[in-house]
Amino acid sequence: MRTVGVIGGSGLYAMDGLENVDRHEVQTTYGAPSSAVTSGNLGDTRLLFLPRHGEGHRFPPHQINYRANLLALKQLGAEQVISVSAVGSMKEHIAPGDMVLPDQFIDRTRTRSSTYFEDIGVVAHIEFAEPVDAALQEALYRASVKVGAKVHKGGAYVCIEGPQFSTRAESLLYRSWNVDVIGMTNLPEARLAREAELPYATLALATDYDCWHQTHESVTVESVLEVMRKNISTAKAIVAEVSQILPDPTKSPASSAMKHAIMTSPEHISADARAKLQPLVGRYL
Repeated sequence: MRTVGVIGGSGLYAMDGLENVDRHEVQTTYGAPSSAVTSGNLGDTRLLFLPRHGEGHRFPPHQINYRANLLALKQLGAEQVISVSAVGSMKEHIAPGDMVLPDQFIDRTRTRSSTYFEDIGVVAHIEFAEPVDAALQEALYRASVKVGAKVHKGGAYVCIEGPQFSTRAESLLYRSWNVDVIGMTNLPEARLAREAELPYATLALATDYDCWHQTHESVTVESVLEVMRKNISTAKAIVAEVSQILPDPTKSPASSAMKHAIMTSPEHISADARAKLQPLVGRYL
């Protein structure tokens, strides 16, 4: 049985259709995740669901404990992770309501912990040229097509710090970089998924045109939630469909990303550091 972690973004706070449902209060060596994790079966797949912003949407993007979120999913047995996220469209042809499967990221965050290897006396450098797992992205594409969603495969996601939306000057600058969508959460999430050796892919729901589009109103929370309410059933249908065609995670480069990444000599890794990293990369220590 495959086990997939699903991180729900704005508007997606629960999954429907799960059998043998259980709720897990998880503690990690990096603190508590945003919420308890719900587990259940979708056909032959075990699904672990975690609302990124917490129950009731309590955590803004810059204060989410991304490290605990990814590690909690890993501790509960997740083999790969699907991130469902609301985004703004930076391209005319990506209309609000469309699904986007980005395969690249640009990091414009400033205050977030983006690695597990921080303040513990251990140095690690992962390869991150291709941040999205190609096989998982392809499965999401096939699932999106099957449920009838309008989907765009590929593209760049620029992740801003938030919690404010962009100024128009910023939005136009990102447009000049040829990015496809803009959001506030998928970094450091994707980086940490790689350090946790979890293949990762994003299912992005375009909700607006940010503020660059002169003939559309600038993005507001109200406009985002209106589009999300209309499309959340499509996102859930895609997740349900993809859960039945998940790729083999052991064939992903991400599944052994840390094998040669740790630079610190074993004799210089303290007992405290080993204990903290044990749930993450214990097999290499």
